[in-house]
Amino acid sequence: METPYWLLEEELLEKNLKILSYVKERSGVKILLALKGFALWQSFDLVSKYLDGCCASGLHEAILSNEEFKKETHTYSPAFKESDIKEIAKISNHLVFNSPNQFKKFSTLAKEINKDISLGLRVNPEYSESPVEIYNPCGLYSRLGTTLKNFDSSILDRLEGLHFHALCEQDSLALNRVLDIFEEKFSRYFDNLKWVNFGGGHLITKDGYDIDGLIEILNRFRSKYPHLEIYLELGEAVGWQTGTLVATVLDIVHNGIDIAILDTSAEAHMLDTVIMPYRADVKGSGKDKKYTYRVAGNTCLAGDIMGDYSFDEPLKIGDKVIFCDQIHYTMVKATTFNGIKLPSIAIKRRDGTIDIVKEFGYKDFKDRL
Repeated sequence: METPYWLLEEELLEKNLKILSYVKERSGVKILLALKGFALWQSFDLVSKYLDGCCASGLHEAILSNEEFKKETHTYSPAFKESDIKEIAKISNHLVFNSPNQFKKFSTLAKEINKDISLGLRVNPEYSESPVEIYNPCGLYSRLGTTLKNFDSSILDRLEGLHFHALCEQDSLALNRVLDIFEEKFSRYFDNLKWVNFGGGHLITKDGYDIDGLIEILNRFRSKYPHLEIYLELGEAVGWQTGTLVATVLDIVHNGIDIAILDTSAEAHMLDTVIMPYRADVKGSGKDKKYTYRVAGNTCLAGDIMGDYSFDEPLKIGDKVIFCDQIHYTMVKATTFNGIKLPSIAIKRRDGTIDIVKEFGYKDFKDRL
């Protein structure tokens, strides 16, 4: 296969899905796929066997959920446009507003379009243990969610659910502490609700995550509020460690250090390595190995660098470099900056065959502009 390409492995994806299914069975919660992190719809035949639907961040993700996942669609956006809300309301089971102002502006219209739609409000508990501020949805001056001070009780007669999101790649103990704050501030409104959504950031499929601890927390909350249906939204936990980004060494230059230039890009294809920063593991690399290279992308951005990696043998032009855990938050964020070609998308099926499900070329670059 011509590089670069993402390779999703169905066997690894199903391993994650079975873990999430176990959580569902033991706790009675519903789990949604967060399309913002993992939207590879060619895998939805498998994912939909285990999960209950999708959470969408706007019109296009809602349409994708409706067309390809074909189960529940829960749509939230920091702000909706009137031109979008009519179509969103038609195809959504839950519609979550970011502010009482948006709720009051669109809730009546949404109900007129879809009498069965359930209306919710995202709240901000003003507490988070997010390790990186750029990903902290409850940070100072956050625009995401309504604080207790700004809650408007006049919407309670139409409000059926509350949503919060306060975690980022975190464990059940962090959720437990957030839940304490959430209950303290907002449980006064629980009596007339039908559901609560604990958002995302639960890295349930990571090795070492206390799954039974999570189940205990969920069951404890359910026993206190048995009338509330509980939802989790998972993107990263679905795609976690399920595939790779494969690239080729195009050239090796030296400027105080050996620099390997690849046919992919951190800036365009793995953006979180630049803005988080997040360092991707590379197969065959490790500490204390003899040959060290600065691995870099093939764009003109000076900071288009994946990092410094060491190998047992020297890299050569034409060698493959394989980045691990490159399925979530990669292809959904990828761009054609500098006109660089987007990686192809391939799926390794459970029987070992590999299908190339998407290839990109000049037209994909041109048609975006």
